[in-house]
Amino acid sequence: MKKLDKKALLVYLGFIGPGLLVYLLIVAYPIIYSVLLSFSDFNPNRGGGWNFVGLLQYSTMFKDPAFWHALKNNMIVVGISVFGQIPIGFMLAYILYRRLVKSTSFFQTMVFLPNFLSTIVIGTLWKKLFSADGPASVIIQLFTGNPNAQFDAMLKPETVMFPIGFALIWIYTGFYMIIFLANLQKVNSSVIEAAKIDGATEFQIFSKIIVPVLSGTILVSTILAIAGSLRGFDLIFSITTQGLQRQNAEVLPIFMYRTAFQNYSNEMRFAYGSAISNAIVIISVSLIMFSNWVSAKVGGGEEN
Repeated sequence: MKKLDKKALLVYLGFIGPGLLVYLLIVAYPIIYSVLLSFSDFNPNRGGGWNFVGLLQYSTMFKDPAFWHALKNNMIVVGISVFGQIPIGFMLAYILYRRLVKSTSFFQTMVFLPNFLSTIVIGTLWKKLFSADGPASVIIQLFTGNPNAQFDAMLKPETVMFPIGFALIWIYTGFYMIIFLANLQKVNSSVIEAAKIDGATEFQIFSKIIVPVLSGTILVSTILAIAGSLRGFDLIFSITTQGLQRQNAEVLPIFMYRTAFQNYSNEMRFAYGSAISNAIVIISVSLIMFSNWVSAKVGGGEEN
C-alpha cells in the first residue's frame, strides 16, 4: 500500500511539477520581487545595492500629485468600461439575439472587428483622426464654415479623456457583445415566448428575464473590465503624443512606466515604480472585491 501511495505521489508531482515551476518563475517570483523592491531604494545606476527604507516609496507616492492625476484618469477609464462598454455590449447582444435588426452576422462582425486589429495600430489611427489637421478637424470646419477650426479636445486636460473614452468604447464593446451573445444562447426561448403570449413588452422581457439570468455574466464582464482598465497601457500610450498631451491623459500604468524606466537615473525611481505597480494591483483587487460585494447584495449569480 505504501509503495502504491509513493508511486501515486510521484505521478501527481510529475503532472503538477512543471506547471508549478513555471508559475513560480513567471508569476510568483516577479510579484514577490516587486513587493520587496518597493520597500528598498534600489537603483541600477548605483551598482544594484539595496537599502531597506520601509514605506518611504508609498508615502512618496501618496504625496505625488502626478499619482493622483493618473489615478483619476484611470477611474475615468474604469467608469467608461463598466458603464459604457458593458451596457452597450449587452444591448447590442440582445438586439442580435432577438434579431431586431437585419443582417445580424454582418452587424456582429463589424462591431467585433476592432478586436482583430493591433491596439497600437488602432491607437495610431485614432491619433491621426484626432490630430489638429485630421478628419475630426475637417468635419468641424465643414459644419462651422471656419477654415481655421480645429479639434482641440486632445490638447486640453479637462477634455482629453473624452475622445480616448470614445475610442475605448469603439474598440472593446464588441468583446463584451460576444460574451453576452454566447451566454444568451443558454436562455430558454420558450420562457420568452410564454412572456410574449402573456403580453410582455420587449423591455419587460429584457429587464425581467434576460438581465436576471445573465447577472453572473455581467459580474464576470465587470471584473474583466476593471482588470483591463487598470492595466491598460498600449492604447492610451499610442493615441497620445509625447509631452503635455500624454501627461494630461496619463494613467497609472503609463505613470509607472515613465517613473521606473524613463526616469530611473534619479534616486529611488526604480523602486518607486514598483510601489506604483503594487498600488495598481491593490486598487484592482479592491474594485473587484467591491463588485463581488455589490453583486452579492443585489442577488447576483445566474439562475439555472
